[in-house]
Amino acid sequence: MKFDFKRYHVRAMNATNELEKTSINQELKDFYESLPEDQKTIFNEELQSFLIKEMAAIKSVYDGVKENGLS
Repeated sequence: MKFDFKRYHVRAMNATNELEKTSINQELKDFYESLPEDQKTIFNEELQSFLIKEMAAIKSVYDGVKENGLS
């Protein structure tokens, strides 16, 4: 199974306020809680991989900005 973390991430980034972000977070937590135990392990592994990729992308953009003297 492949979980669509990007969908939650984009929705949270585009949320208009903290209440909406909290609601999206709760939706993801509720989804996690509804999973069978064996799927929770896969979910956690895929979430960790997604977060690592997102952090690497952010770092790449930051390093590019820093190198160009834009920070």
